[in-house]
Amino acid sequence: MSHHFPELTPAGPLADDALRVIPLGGLGEVGRNMTVFEHAGRLLIVDCGVLFPEENHPGVDLILPDWSSIRDRLDEVEALVLTHGHEDHIGATPYLLRERPDIPLVGSKLTLALLRSKLQEHRLKETAQHVVAEGDRISFGPFDLEFVAVNHSIPDALAVAIRTPAGMVLHTGDFKMDQLPLDGRITDLRAFARLGEEGVDLFLTDSTNAEVPGFTTSEIEIGPAIDRVFQRSQGRIIAACFASHVHRVQQILDAAVEHKRKVAYVGRSMIRNMNIARDLGYLTVPADTLVDSKEISNYAPERTVLISTGSQGEPMSALARIAQRNHNFVHIEEGDTVLLASSLIPGNENAVYRVINGLARCGATVVHKGNALVHVSGHASAGELLYCYNIVRPKNVLPVHGEIRHMQANAALARATGIPAEHVVVAEDGVVVDLVDGKVEIAGKVPCGYVFVDGGSVGDVTESLLKDRRILGEEGFISVIVVVDLNDAKVITGPEIHARGFGEDEKTFEEIRPDIIAALEAALREGVDDSYQLQQTIRRVIGRWVGNRLRRRPMIIPVVVEA
Repeated sequence: MSHHFPELTPAGPLADDALRVIPLGGLGEVGRNMTVFEHAGRLLIVDCGVLFPEENHPGVDLILPDWSSIRDRLDEVEALVLTHGHEDHIGATPYLLRERPDIPLVGSKLTLALLRSKLQEHRLKETAQHVVAEGDRISFGPFDLEFVAVNHSIPDALAVAIRTPAGMVLHTGDFKMDQLPLDGRITDLRAFARLGEEGVDLFLTDSTNAEVPGFTTSEIEIGPAIDRVFQRSQGRIIAACFASHVHRVQQILDAAVEHKRKVAYVGRSMIRNMNIARDLGYLTVPADTLVDSKEISNYAPERTVLISTGSQGEPMSALARIAQRNHNFVHIEEGDTVLLASSLIPGNENAVYRVINGLARCGATVVHKGNALVHVSGHASAGELLYCYNIVRPKNVLPVHGEIRHMQANAALARATGIPAEHVVVAEDGVVVDLVDGKVEIAGKVPCGYVFVDGGSVGDVTESLLKDRRILGEEGFISVIVVVDLNDAKVITGPEIHARGFGEDEKTFEEIRPDIIAALEAALREGVDDSYQLQQTIRRVIGRWVGNRLRRRPMIIPVVVEA
């Protein structure tokens, strides 16, 4: 079953013996993961992440889940469970805690440590935090939680089994089944099997790589590829990856030691996260390897490595500023090698290739996933998902974390293992799914749009405002100023026309001035004396002309002044 918004009505009351699942982010997109579980009038939230803006979101810094449907029920939230420390799973937590600061937080040691630094940045007081590890069980209200180790591209990731009187849910979080992980911590399939024997009523599974056949490549296979980059590089190496990818940073550190290079971190989030990982024992930094980034120029280029943020082409990241030649102290030189040790998040392709081109223009050799095996995914491919379905044997399946095509592919895998089609639901953000008497059913929908963070404002940016920004950026801007005499029904000054974002000379607009004057004076003679109506007259005349003459639809700001 596939359900979208148009045909659904608002969800009704929840039956006393049922469990409700309300996805508020992460279904239909890769990012801003947030799922609400409801039973007996109490709520449990799993993950609270951000989505990074695309090019059609000008000026937007972050996109948050829309929790407006539970805003007046935040006092009923028993806890917020965080499956792992990636931004798309924890990044929106400070914004939620602004609305209810005392929500108990549950997560692994590394996850909560990364979150703690974010709360300090937002100047939020620490709330009750419950550090859990695989095998732990803890209860909040009607929700009995058990945590299971899963392997991902960040240490300490956890799946969570949620037991309620209405049934058991197993939420994988982001995971894969790397059999040779760098930290030796594998996905606990024995626990999955044990939970399956007990009876998993609803299985929420990571869909990101459901379209990819076979098994995800092991992290250990990246080591030789990174080593080859170091062997071939004659100058400085700049390695860019996610600021939370501890395993990849460890591999780069190990290669640097092997090739006798000093290492410096570049980027505030990289410095912060790697210091946290080192202090907690998740990152091993050999002695005399790290130096301050501002001192790296004291060493010969062939003896240095910079580990930077910006692998997704983020405009303000360290790597983007390096590519634009406006970084404070890092400047690309001929012979440098840039290693992009990450995958491309859908929607970021143009930004990443823009950075790659900028680096290449500066003389760097750029090594990335497209031309070398320097990154593997942190998500289970189709073969691993099939294993999980056969081990868990869930009664019902709700694919999560992915675009629609990913979730549809995941659903097809579930059906292929024998799960009846009517027990496999493909939903989107805001679609309410109820577990009633052991079977899933669509209960309706809740409001669930994008919440934009723009500088210091949260939720103030609307789609209408973004449309205005896109028009300004793509179609240009025209202002028209006219002074009119209402008594004589005449235009006495103007129109003064100023255009921005047009290749044409402003003299081009001379030919439309008589038409504007004629239309205004005709309106004045007919008794139109309302400035708004006169402005609309100007907008119609010049808008029609610009559309026909220049094939543009700019933003038009008419100003009518009464003499």
